[in-house]
Amino acid sequence: MRASHILLAVAVAAVWGFNFVAIKVGLRDFPPLLFSCLRFALAALPLAVLWRKGPPVPWRYVIGIGVMLGVVKFPLLFLGIDVGMPAGLASLVLQAQAFFTAIFAAAALGDRPGPRQVAGMAVAFAGIGLIATELPAGESLFGLGLTLAAAAAWGVANIVMKQAKAPDLFSLMVWVSLIPPLPLLVLSGVLEGPDRILHAFASLTPVGVASLLYIAGGATLFGFAAWGFLMRHHPASVVAPFSLLVPIFGMSSSALLLGETLTAAKLAGGLLVFAGLALSVLKVRAPVRARA
Repeated sequence: MRASHILLAVAVAAVWGFNFVAIKVGLRDFPPLLFSCLRFALAALPLAVLWRKGPPVPWRYVIGIGVMLGVVKFPLLFLGIDVGMPAGLASLVLQAQAFFTAIFAAAALGDRPGPRQVAGMAVAFAGIGLIATELPAGESLFGLGLTLAAAAAWGVANIVMKQAKAPDLFSLMVWVSLIPPLPLLVLSGVLEGPDRILHAFASLTPVGVASLLYIAGGATLFGFAAWGFLMRHHPASVVAPFSLLVPIFGMSSSALLLGETLTAAKLAGGLLVFAGLALSVLKVRAPVRARA
């Protein structure tokens, strides 16, 4: 992997990690369902160019991914952070999607996880349990549950994405972004109410606009375009481990910019989650025996 591609992979991880800070800040201006709706509406704008080509996979996959990612996963994540889940910890706990993907793949596709993957799941979920003991009962603990539910929805979306076998990840994500806005707008109108929606637009700040543009343009369009480029030029086993940097950037940027603190138990739980992810994702090469 050439140096420029390594830098690009690290840049994507940094953009995705800082995304959690942008979500936390943006939720000060937008209610969570409306925020999710606007994020996908903006991300779908490149369809003006891609419309004639059509989606890169059949519509059933576009709709399936759009529902699980856009109508389920991101609203759950935004709601979780909105009710008290710290942004930095959310960036870490959300990576449980790797384990949910393995579990769902075993159930739906017969892809049985190996001993290392099972051990990694056990270590990571032990870490999540340790983190849960440090969160105050009520909203923060509820936020943790919503974040885990978002990770599970992401796992389902990963299975659909795997079956779709899209040749162009960026094009797929743009078409997928077409699905969530209308259902989310309806849900926002019903659950958050027209008054809250109108108040969000009436009291909009430059920081809120910047957060929205960052999430739609940086984390979604740039992130998936660059990640898709790397996946086309390198094996998935080489690119995927860079995703382990996302919670590192997420937790560090949240600590620096949002003042989030990590207790010893939260830090230990985070290390367990990270260790479980590394155990599951990273491949250990067998030592090469010297010839006699």
